[in-house]
Amino acid sequence: MTDSLDPEHDDIPPETGPQSPRFDVPEPPHPVNWNLLTASDLEAELLELNRWVDWLRHTYGLQASVVPPYWHRHPELMWELSALHLHWLCAYDPEQDGSAPLGWHRDFADARARLRDWVASCGTRLDRDRPTRQTSWPGEDPAAPVEESPITDREEDFVQFVLDQVAARQEAEDAFFAAFDPNTGEV
Repeated sequence: MTDSLDPEHDDIPPETGPQSPRFDVPEPPHPVNWNLLTASDLEAELLELNRWVDWLRHTYGLQASVVPPYWHRHPELMWELSALHLHWLCAYDPEQDGSAPLGWHRDFADARARLRDWVASCGTRLDRDRPTRQTSWPGEDPAAPVEESPITDREEDFVQFVLDQVAARQEAEDAFFAAFDPNTGEV
């Protein structure tokens, strides 16, 4: 690979550009368990997924009913898009069978249908967003009311979302290690 690839070019997938953390990295694609990432891994994975989702929506002309601007604020969308990203990475791996991209496109059609369902049920739109409504089960406290907010600057919101998520994850890591006793190995 060379550094002469233009990562902004629509025909070049984001994983091949020099700005990508995966550029010239021999690590194979791997599933992302968003619940178990360290703060720094969380940041890298969110940024990589964001680049890929942006490439995907432009390349395939996806409407906001499939990939809305605030997909990152809805875990159901993030998990689905993350799985689709991994599938894409594997299907287009140079050592993959030549028919793998056709399998990815077949599965992409199924994923688009699921994404439409998720978007419809969570309530995020092109110009406004609200947290996904939660159903309280008998014996649980009632779910907090949800309110819509306008979407004014998607990029600014994504950056703040990443900063907030990374800070919260770092705080959890710090609290865990603060309670760790190096003499006993217990928390």
